[in-house]
Amino acid sequence: MTSSAVPFASPPGTALIVTGGAGFIGSCVVRRWLEITDDPIVCVDRLSYAGNLGSLSQVAGLPRFVFEQADICDAEAMTRIFRQYQPRAVVHLAAETHVDRSIHAPGEFIRSNLTGTYTLLEMARAYWQELPLERCERFRFHHVSTDEVYGSLGKEGYFTESTPYAPNSPYSASKAGSDHLVRTWHHTFGLPVVVTNCSNNYGPYQFPEKLIPLTILNALAGLPIPVYGSGENIRDWLYVEDHVDALRLVLERGRTGETYNIGGRSEQSNISVVRQICAILDQLRPQQTPHARLIRFVDDRPGHDQRYAIDCSKIEQDLGWRPQESFDSGLRKTVQWYLDNGDWVNAVSSGEHRNWVNQNYAHRLSA
Repeated sequence: MTSSAVPFASPPGTALIVTGGAGFIGSCVVRRWLEITDDPIVCVDRLSYAGNLGSLSQVAGLPRFVFEQADICDAEAMTRIFRQYQPRAVVHLAAETHVDRSIHAPGEFIRSNLTGTYTLLEMARAYWQELPLERCERFRFHHVSTDEVYGSLGKEGYFTESTPYAPNSPYSASKAGSDHLVRTWHHTFGLPVVVTNCSNNYGPYQFPEKLIPLTILNALAGLPIPVYGSGENIRDWLYVEDHVDALRLVLERGRTGETYNIGGRSEQSNISVVRQICAILDQLRPQQTPHARLIRFVDDRPGHDQRYAIDCSKIEQDLGWRPQESFDSGLRKTVQWYLDNGDWVNAVSSGEHRNWVNQNYAHRLSA
């Protein structure tokens, strides 16, 4: 399936391929980069449960945008897309990303995150090797990954680009493997790559299986808000637009073969995040009783990492990036967005997500 309001045409070597472009971070990349740059963008997404064309509705009519429904594991489809659009870069965000799902169904994570990345690397390598010299030197493969590949931190310390990998879930193991594949294709075959590892993203358009949107929507609906264990697990939170701006800098100015860690410098415990959301909703949508009354502590998930925190000094010093949103400002913007965008929320909540949440949490919340 290809979608564009007018015939999509760009000179060879100008378009960007964004895989997973209908997902949370990917759709933000597409929307924001079309707004602030002149780049034509080819959005590639197979539209699994979290892919949502509604997240791209505001750019669907632009002549510099085209959507291709395709699976990155499909070598034939990927070969056609590379040949047809002649990109100058690939921004690879397509992945299965939810830890709980990886525990219940790890096979899909191996398929998408490992086999899919391998297939995409091979198609990119074949395309890149045939480019004329000037375009060959300009081409980039930007692989977007996670801080979860590093494992778990204690009370002190931070992940750096040299932290050894120690993944603790099927999700993080599959992403760690994909990172290694990308680096191998650079060192063995010379493919010009950059890798970024980010902390927990949040913001508008996030699929409501993740902590922040799930908390917002359950609170609004008067449903129990599940919190794993005691809620003391700590994450570094990164507003999605700050992340997308960092990705742009790395793509355009990062050194090939390098890794850049991207964090928000906003460590928060899960229970603190949930309570802050409840307090914001008490202000914006007051009820007779506080929203925090809905919090329910549930059995912890297997292999739940205690703390993630990123040292993002390298990207700050080398590329001049800084997060623009504090956690307070970003969280308030996020809550307000979900309040203001009921149509998007209802369209997503009426699908597979609602069934999945019921299946995975109902037995815990009934105790």
